[in-house]
Amino acid sequence: MTKQTRELEESNEIAKGKFLSPISRNAFLKYAGASAVVAGLVITGCKDNKTNDMNTTSTAMVDLGTGDVGILNYAYLLEQLEAAFYSKVVASPYSGMSAAETTILTEIKDHELLHRDFFKVAIGTAAIAQQEFDFTSINFSDRTAVLEAAKSFEDLGVSAYNGAGKLFVSADYLLIAGKIVSVEARHASVLRDLISPYTAAFAGDDVITVDKGLDLAKTPTEVLTAAGKYVKGTVKFDKLPS
Repeated sequence: MTKQTRELEESNEIAKGKFLSPISRNAFLKYAGASAVVAGLVITGCKDNKTNDMNTTSTAMVDLGTGDVGILNYAYLLEQLEAAFYSKVVASPYSGMSAAETTILTEIKDHELLHRDFFKVAIGTAAIAQQEFDFTSINFSDRTAVLEAAKSFEDLGVSAYNGAGKLFVSADYLLIAGKIVSVEARHASVLRDLISPYTAAFAGDDVITVDKGLDLAKTPTEVLTAAGKYVKGTVKFDKLPS
């Protein structure tokens, strides 16, 4: 079997939804790249964005860019933030973390890593660099502090995707965003249930409008004002569509 054939079979395995056995991250990245090409999502070489080295970590000012590229980088930054947070949670479990909580938080971490890596591949050379984050305000040894922080990140992510959807020009990007935001909402729901089990908090009126039953939507300015305190560098987003 040639290398090309093996890579194609790995990509097809994911595309067909055969998730019964673990799939390597390399296989995911190959599939993400292939899918991005098919959907018209690979946007390498975009003239309105400065090319960044995606393998570096930055604490300098990061410019998200303009148009659809800028919105994708905006989502990519948020996925980087979530992936970094959950990686730290799983690497250093809080006191008394149950087996069920470990499973849930690990699965959420894996989802966020996949979201992050998908955007990295899809945006290509127009992607912002990997950012460094400051989580010193979160007590990772305390269950309540960790779960409340996780809830706030997930709620913020859902509202960010909801608010950004209308800013996309390409329907392909909107489709991808819709598939990711639904996963983020599942995360938010299970985290809320861990904090307040057997209550209506999983769909609380602080995130869902009582009169319309719709999730809240926030602008990039609102979201980045909240998330920016965790980013060590300065985020420049004044060129994003509005």
